[in-house]
Amino acid sequence: MQTHADVTAKVPAITLGFWIIKVLATTLGETGGDSVSMSMNLGYLVGTAIFMAVFIAAVILQIKARGFHPLLYWATIIASTTVGTTLADYATRSLGIGYAGGSVLLLALLLASLIAWYRTTGSIDVATVATPRTEFFYWITIMFSQTLGTALGDWTADTAGLGYLGAAAIFSALLLAVIALHYTTSISRSVLFWAAFVLTRPLGAVVGDFLDKPVANGGLELSRYAASGALLVAIALLIFLLPQRAATRPH
Repeated sequence: MQTHADVTAKVPAITLGFWIIKVLATTLGETGGDSVSMSMNLGYLVGTAIFMAVFIAAVILQIKARGFHPLLYWATIIASTTVGTTLADYATRSLGIGYAGGSVLLLALLLASLIAWYRTTGSIDVATVATPRTEFFYWITIMFSQTLGTALGDWTADTAGLGYLGAAAIFSALLLAVIALHYTTSISRSVLFWAAFVLTRPLGAVVGDFLDKPVANGGLELSRYAASGALLVAIALLIFLLPQRAATRPH
């Protein structure tokens, strides 16, 4: 018999394991997106079309599912982060709006999505994601956050001149600050969650760039395909090894 605390969402509970897999998934999004758009020479627009189709298909399956399925959920996250990579690169490079312009535009879209979600449902708590309507807002918000994170990572590492390791240190410090706020203040846990969710994306982006960019540019120049394969295997193992349970919400 369900109690008031047993109504489950279709997304995972927020645990340390969730954040570890999320960072790996965002790093995979960078190397995987670059593999298609750069290494395969398909370009940002074609890469975006491919990954957007995969993302939309995954979201449809996620919405149709009757409960939380870890493999499907993380496949959708990976799809969102790869399309975020190619879409951000297309907007900032092919359209010529630059990293700063792209970051501002995507931040506005992210905030608009969160505001619309809150005004429509009264909450942006991920534990409420259990209906098609809330899932729609959840995945739109995630796509904007993943795309914003890519632009922020490139802006910090390249335009600001901090390099990949310097940018990684900055975003790691910001994540630690969010953790500190979680334990020392009464700031909305939903707000802090989305702040951390956004920050893990540029962290993954700059780590991914560090792995596959040329040594002359501050990277390790590893094969994008090899890096992507290794990250995918690590994510798959962690999904099976770490506890994967659905978030619960008050009934």
